[in-house]
Amino acid sequence: MAALSRAAMVLTMMGLAATSALSQPSLISMTTDVPLPDGLSYDFHALSCTNLQNMVRDAVQGAIARDAGVVPGLLRLFFHDCFPQGCDASILLDNGERNMPQNGGLRRSVLDLIESIRATVHRACGPTVSCADITNLATKEAIMQSRLPGYDVPLGRRDSLTPATAQQVGILPGPDFNVQQLVRTFADRGFDKMDLVALSGAHTVGKASCGSFRNRAGENADFVRTLQQVCARNPGHLQDLDVTTPNTFDNRYYNNLQVGRGVLNSDMALTRDGETKNWVNNFAGNQGWFFSQFSTSMRKLAHLPGGNIGEIRNNCFRRNGNGESVILAAEVFAAFA
Repeated sequence: MAALSRAAMVLTMMGLAATSALSQPSLISMTTDVPLPDGLSYDFHALSCTNLQNMVRDAVQGAIARDAGVVPGLLRLFFHDCFPQGCDASILLDNGERNMPQNGGLRRSVLDLIESIRATVHRACGPTVSCADITNLATKEAIMQSRLPGYDVPLGRRDSLTPATAQQVGILPGPDFNVQQLVRTFADRGFDKMDLVALSGAHTVGKASCGSFRNRAGENADFVRTLQQVCARNPGHLQDLDVTTPNTFDNRYYNNLQVGRGVLNSDMALTRDGETKNWVNNFAGNQGWFFSQFSTSMRKLAHLPGGNIGEIRNNCFRRNGNGESVILAAEVFAAFA
């Protein structure tokens, strides 16, 4: 079990029960051993921004009520930010990696949601919470509001000063990856085959452009033909990745794969390796198992090293300018040491 956080120790020394101010570990956090990145803690903002969780929760809940697409939008934004180099909000910077082909189609309303939450949080607490932390917390809230288990989020990250490089963004898995490429790409970032299949389950919600499945081949020729015909009539069509229950976070994505109704080549690739196919079948037959493992694998993604160098942006879309007030995460932490 991770050592008691410094903020909790401060409360203890003050003669207060740490549990009165800090949330108890979730089931996911108690049963999954993932190293906490250096300098981060689960209650980093417990003293400096006591209402942080509620502010993020209310904003995400309201956004989802207005637009169900916020859930897949946050999941994609979070994955594309964290997977290349750790969760550092580099993807939010204007004129950077968002313009790279791998990041095409990021939902503008989700980007604006993160900035809106930052503005609310900074008005309440000052510039003490990074855009990286807000993105991490907002994604967890979207998952929990989709009826999945919660998980610990390491907090105290700083916002990157620069976008990720083309080489770093280039490791993101593509829609035409075969199973060997998927397994190798995920393994290089510390994920096993179970994580690969579980995280692919995010495709139970969301959409893909016609270009993403232009080369779809293999299983279920009738289904592939239908996809091609729809795009031939409307090249700008956005295809639901889950063709059965596209607006519900459930395990039907895996049932679709079992009958060759995965939209992307990379989706169907999961059925072409003995071990990944086994996990497809497991999650298809047990939604609770999928939900639990999805949250566990998202927790691993949230714990990827990175986000320890930079600043706390006063606007998520650009670096702080000369003369702007900047409070670095390390300085905030030291204030409560």
